[in-house]
Amino acid sequence: MKISAFFIVLLFLNICVLSQTESDKQEAYDLAKKAIELMDNGDIDQSIEFLEKSRKLDPKNHIYPYELGYAFYIKKDFDKASKLFEQVVKMDGINDQSYQMLGNAYSMSGNREKAIKSYKKGLKIYPNSGKLYLELGNVHQDDWNEALQYYEQGANVDPAYSSNYYWLTKIFCNSSEEIWGMLYGEMFMNLERGSKRTEEISKLLFDIYAREIQFPTDTSVTVSFCQNQIITIDQLKKALPFSMVYEPTLLLSISDARLINLESLNKIRTEFIGNYYHSKFDKSHPNVIFDWNKTLVDNGYFESYNYWMLMQGAPDEFDLWYTSNQESFDEFINWFAENPMEVNEKMRFHRSDY
Repeated sequence: MKISAFFIVLLFLNICVLSQTESDKQEAYDLAKKAIELMDNGDIDQSIEFLEKSRKLDPKNHIYPYELGYAFYIKKDFDKASKLFEQVVKMDGINDQSYQMLGNAYSMSGNREKAIKSYKKGLKIYPNSGKLYLELGNVHQDDWNEALQYYEQGANVDPAYSSNYYWLTKIFCNSSEEIWGMLYGEMFMNLERGSKRTEEISKLLFDIYAREIQFPTDTSVTVSFCQNQIITIDQLKKALPFSMVYEPTLLLSISDARLINLESLNKIRTEFIGNYYHSKFDKSHPNVIFDWNKTLVDNGYFESYNYWMLMQGAPDEFDLWYTSNQESFDEFINWFAENPMEVNEKMRFHRSDY
């Protein structure tokens, strides 16, 4: 078959264009990589220059305008950031984080209503986004009851996302229903380890134990992690409310303790798990946190876990304990890194389940 000279020229031009396109994309990627390194090192202006070049070289790639928007966000130029994120959310290949950053840029520039609309628009596309529910909670922090609803929705649809638990812990630990704060707090600490927020929640949980377990006399003890409830006959026929299981079991688990410290809390929490399962409350009131605690007990790691979880409430006591238990604690930390608590749609803790 005879091939025309025109076809050969056209084929050559297409190959050249394709080669040029791939070359441009690679250059864009290399420049963006350098830009992100510069951004991480605080050189935002140089980072922006590189990202502008990346964007021109590969205009259909949403990553470059996204990173550019983020750079302007860091510079606190929220108007430029929002304009870039407005473009990003119209591009292919994006995720819920693009709507999160668009809403955040609006919020930081003082446009609360636009921020709320952006988060809600994102939720129509990504209904299981814990990030977007988090931001709706954050933007409604002038009304904690409304913020609470968004945080709990976020924890419900995206149970492995830690930040909603962080705020739920702080809200409930400063309410008359500390029981939920204690449990949300333990969820948070298992999902987000080693951060400043983890340290904050560690101290908060210790302080709530110290505040709500009291020893009025040498022979008496009281616990108060939730409001007193009036129980109806109909409720008793079904099952006791969780609070009416939790508090009496906790009270039963405080045997010879007369003060709250890491040592006594380890004993109390260990006794609690034993009593909870001995009474078969795991059947009537299944709880993934207590199941996890029992796994730790069964593997011999619960003491180290309790000291880890509550250490910020009594750092000097922890340091003293660690000097005598370094080997076992380090073994636990290695095991913990390889065997995290399983959290997913089926394995989750949420107040609405109780």
